Amino acid sequence: MALTYRLATEVDLPAIVQLLADDVLGAGREAFQLPLPASYQQAFDVIHTDPQQELTVVELGGEVVGTFHLTFIQYLTYQGGIRAQIEAVRVKATHRGRGLGTAIFEYAIDRAKQRGAHLLQLTTDKKRPDALRFYESLGFVTSHEGMKLSLT
Repeated sequence: MALTYRLATEVDLPAIVQLLADDVLGAGREAFQLPLPASYQQAFDVIHTDPQQELTVVELGGEVVGTFHLTFIQYLTYQGGIRAQIEAVRVKATHRGRGLGTAIFEYAIDRAKQRGAHLLQLTTDKKRPDALRFYESLGFVTSHEGMKLSLT
């Protein structure tokens, strides 16, 4: 399985949004339609120009089969340490169950180390028990209780 990892370009945006919309939770919050709503382009522009963010696509045979978003957060804690946050990890439905998720995380972990991060963190919805088990199988531990406040 020869996966290729590269930073996303504007041309990848429809494929990324389609991946984000292709699950139970994403189907209710994303708007995959062509042309895409302008909000996706605006978000991509911010991400693309921020050196602390990496939106990555994963290709197999030239086809986008996965994506993930890394953000590098500079802290004063941990003696000025850097944390990496991984979000929006998706594998195309037709390619799930083949080890791509594990390969993506191995790549993302290496990338976080290359950028000097001392920690890779993620959030996962409690409605995704399979995802939680998968993250635990990779060595992630449930160490904190997260909270959210909706602002809309």
